[in-house]
Amino acid sequence: MKTTILRQLFVLPLLVAVMAALYACGSAGSTTRAAPAPFSTTYVLRQGSSAAITPAAPAGLATAAPVLKLERVNDSRCHAGAVCVWAGYISFSFTLHQPDGSSSSFVLSDNMPNGVASISSNGLHFTLQGYEPRQVPAKNEPAPDYQVSLKVSNINSP
Repeated sequence: MKTTILRQLFVLPLLVAVMAALYACGSAGSTTRAAPAPFSTTYVLRQGSSAAITPAAPAGLATAAPVLKLERVNDSRCHAGAVCVWAGYISFSFTLHQPDGSSSSFVLSDNMPNGVASISSNGLHFTLQGYEPRQVPAKNEPAPDYQVSLKVSNINSP
């Protein structure tokens, strides 16, 4: 009986030490990422220009920021001085390039049929704030160099 008690006094602390070491090894390998801090930034883009969404990048890794590009401005509104069957609309096509090489595209418009002025993609929320110039160009004028204001925030932002 003395042998059994001695064995339990030796084996039990050894078992606890081994289990603690295994727990420490398991938790050291798993890293939890903190949720990104809330942010909201307005970017002004011209057709063909892009901007790095730097608040969305992990701290210290500015090169790992997604990049937003205004690909195209589609202005089908009825030009001043023209006779049109319908008023038309203006829409903006964007591409979001992720650091891993993937990309996604979306279109924003405040007056396009079935269009949306805001959308969420890849943990970010994009809202069309406005564009300049607002007036429709005259019939024989070239398309203006539009400046599009876009509010970008993470989904958890107010």
